[in-house]
Amino acid sequence: MRSISEITAFLTEFDHCIADDLEDQDLDFKQWDTQSRNKAVKTMVEMAVCMANGGGGTVVFGVADRVRGRERAILGVPLEIDINLLKKAVYDQTDPKITPVFEELRVPEGTGRILIMQVYPGMPPHTDSAGYGTIRIGKDCKPLTGTLRRKIAVETGETDYTAETIAPVDLNLLSPTALEVLRNQSGKEKAPQDLLALSDIELLSTIGLIKAKKLTRAALLLAGTEESLRQYVPGHNWTFLHMTSDTDYSIREDRCSALPVFVQRIEDLLVPFNPITTYEQGLFHFEYRTWPEVAIREALMNAFCHADFRIAGPILIKLFSDHLQISNNGGFIGGITPDNILHHQPAARNPLLVEALTRLRLVNRSNLGISRMFSSLLIEGKEPPVIREIGDSVLVTFLQRELDADFRYFVANESRKDRILGIDELLLLQYLRQHSEVDTATAAGICQRSEIEIRGKLSGMVSAGYLEHGGTGRGAYWCMSPNLYNTIAGDGNAEKRRRIDWEAAKTRVLSILMERARRNEPGLSNEEIRHITRFDRNQARRLILQLMKENAEVVQEGTRRWARYAYRNAQTA
Repeated sequence: MRSISEITAFLTEFDHCIADDLEDQDLDFKQWDTQSRNKAVKTMVEMAVCMANGGGGTVVFGVADRVRGRERAILGVPLEIDINLLKKAVYDQTDPKITPVFEELRVPEGTGRILIMQVYPGMPPHTDSAGYGTIRIGKDCKPLTGTLRRKIAVETGETDYTAETIAPVDLNLLSPTALEVLRNQSGKEKAPQDLLALSDIELLSTIGLIKAKKLTRAALLLAGTEESLRQYVPGHNWTFLHMTSDTDYSIREDRCSALPVFVQRIEDLLVPFNPITTYEQGLFHFEYRTWPEVAIREALMNAFCHADFRIAGPILIKLFSDHLQISNNGGFIGGITPDNILHHQPAARNPLLVEALTRLRLVNRSNLGISRMFSSLLIEGKEPPVIREIGDSVLVTFLQRELDADFRYFVANESRKDRILGIDELLLLQYLRQHSEVDTATAAGICQRSEIEIRGKLSGMVSAGYLEHGGTGRGAYWCMSPNLYNTIAGDGNAEKRRRIDWEAAKTRVLSILMERARRNEPGLSNEEIRHITRFDRNQARRLILQLMKENAEVVQEGTRRWARYAYRNAQTA
């Protein structure tokens, strides 16, 4: 939500843009209907519902949102409109009840005041008294359709499919094998021994999977037999495919098993294609797989925990010659996207199932699972997983890459010095091994951080000696330090990859132009200047224009893409 000072600042922008340009997920401008108070109040109720369903926001009344010019845009709200009556109207005409906060802002234009309605997030879905509702998506209020209502119910935990009770407690519905594997996996993750020592029924009851002497679906998903799962969770199954092409496969397995058995079986199926390799370098002995076990396990756990079991379709694992895919039905919820998943607050589609797995130490509710997936690959010099949302499903792709021994040794050596590289540092170093430099905006996108946050990270990496900083303002950039590049790359190109200083670049280009003139060779194109200096197109253009201004002998030959720059007075030089 926006403060009074922010709104005041926005009002000064109206001479340069219209209010609609300033609207956002949590901000809207509305003109007050002076012809009909009922219509004006109806609009206010609709906006309160929209913002409450969308996570809260600010609505400014008394502003025409498509008119340029402050005096024309700010029309104001009539002085006789009572704020307390508006608050009561919104409360009376919404369900569940919404109690907005109104603030008055005095202005010299229009009626002399505008009203600011602050709507706090409540317990959606909210509707008006007639049952109609909208939800804020971007800058618009979209109808609260059945699909959106269901999504809200899932996000708020009101419709946890796994928490529903389905049958009286019966050992015949439970798989001894699944329970044994569950205990073994939890024991490896240091789950409390007194918890694991309980009997099967006591264990499930203690972690909340038995309610009123009845089994929940979550209990079967953790420890059920295939028969009980097919009967009570018909939407659950999984498929493993070893693909020989995009359309053909050589191995296929279809099962309907509890989570512990599912994870163990997939790991067993991957063993022939994901063998352990040992690498020795100095005092360090590394054992690694093409795809780290921790990354695969976290991806499988995520696919299972966040699957929508009401959608008939398998958790799908497809192994190709150069990559591995893990997908599940059920898209992202709670505002999570592939572009913010690293740092977003976790949101569980199946809260009871996740709560039970958390108590067994098999999942983490602090959003560390995704970080572990990324870290386990990045420390080996491999690319992080590619996460995509496709329709109402999520797809995680692991590319097949070999261990980068030099980079793994560097990470281990830094760790021995108590310099632990975090996800941000690993992502940036991974990028800079393939690119000569990175700017602030690109770095922020890579690490899913704000530009303010990423500047702090980049500054810390400069202080640690990992990076070097060049340029100022919007032209600021960072590159890997030559010493570090030589350590982890060793191709001798550290200096060649670096952008040279502006004055040094001018001297270098001028020297080459003079030398070419002496040999009666053609001048340089913009592309060749970029190759020499590591500048971008515009920087190379500015550099040559400066050279032409400072040296009358430097001239342009040709125009546009055929332009070349030459030195015309070689004899004097």
